[in-house]
Amino acid sequence: MQKSVFLNPRGAMEKYLKKKLNTSLLTAVGDALGGCISQGQSYVTDRGRVFVKINHKPEARKMFDGEAASLEAILQTHTVRVPKPMKVADIPAEGAMLVMEHLDMKPLNYYAAELGEQLADLHLHNQKLGRKLWKERATIGKPGVNSEAVQFVDQFGFHAVTCCGFIPQVNEWQSDWVTFFTRQRLQPQMDLIEKDYGDREVQELWSHLQLIVPALFCDTKIVPALLHGDLWEGNVAEEESGPVLFDPASFYGHSEYELAIGSMIGECGETLYSAYHQKIPRAPGFKRRLKLYQLFHALNNWNHFGLAYRALSLKLMRNLLE
Repeated sequence: MQKSVFLNPRGAMEKYLKKKLNTSLLTAVGDALGGCISQGQSYVTDRGRVFVKINHKPEARKMFDGEAASLEAILQTHTVRVPKPMKVADIPAEGAMLVMEHLDMKPLNYYAAELGEQLADLHLHNQKLGRKLWKERATIGKPGVNSEAVQFVDQFGFHAVTCCGFIPQVNEWQSDWVTFFTRQRLQPQMDLIEKDYGDREVQELWSHLQLIVPALFCDTKIVPALLHGDLWEGNVAEEESGPVLFDPASFYGHSEYELAIGSMIGECGETLYSAYHQKIPRAPGFKRRLKLYQLFHALNNWNHFGLAYRALSLKLMRNLLE
């Protein structure tokens, strides 16, 4: 498991942060916050409050570049609030930092239904751009060029590497969702398990499971949707004016993928997803595909946290093979 130690802004580090933030004032506010991946701290600067995340691992720059790209992509949809990214920079010695807008966040409660609606709007945003583009092309005299700041995306993937936890995700563009998900989500997780554990049982189940995955998507039309990519209780919140998402690992994928760890949203999950499905109803085969998407997160947790997630991974694979 990755360990991160927060660097207090003293001496050389304080000077470094002031230079990178272009501020003469740098005052830490509140307690340093620590997750299982990175550490963070809010500061008062000449331009107001900011939040700084720091990670000391060699791959930190890639991780934060992907997070910043994800936040920016979600911001451009104008659908759900996320912190605005300001800067990604290397730090002395080793690692990197991500500077973003400070938001006064608290656990999701009052705005759960609104977040469900906004999450659906996020997932529908690219589809709406596609419909608008199609109408422009079908109208005589229109050039058929998408003039939106955010252009319609007709493939699955993302323009940057993103990390779900600390594991980099392969986001190379694919025209087919099943190909993308099996080759660039499930297979890399299986490869890591094979490398670290040599688990013959999970590899045997995977050899059978990958043959039936296409059948789970028969008659399912999938338009690429911009996803948060790591939607669980630890990455949702609210402020005074509404709901907030943070720590994304975005890519364009199947909207159902986003709902796989909905049980980890906590007590507000039922309210959130009820509002979500008012805008995006469950499609035939939803429950079975949800198990497939839950398998990704079980495998990802196995690769992050160890054998405690092996039983869940095997259970999901056997259920899908029944």
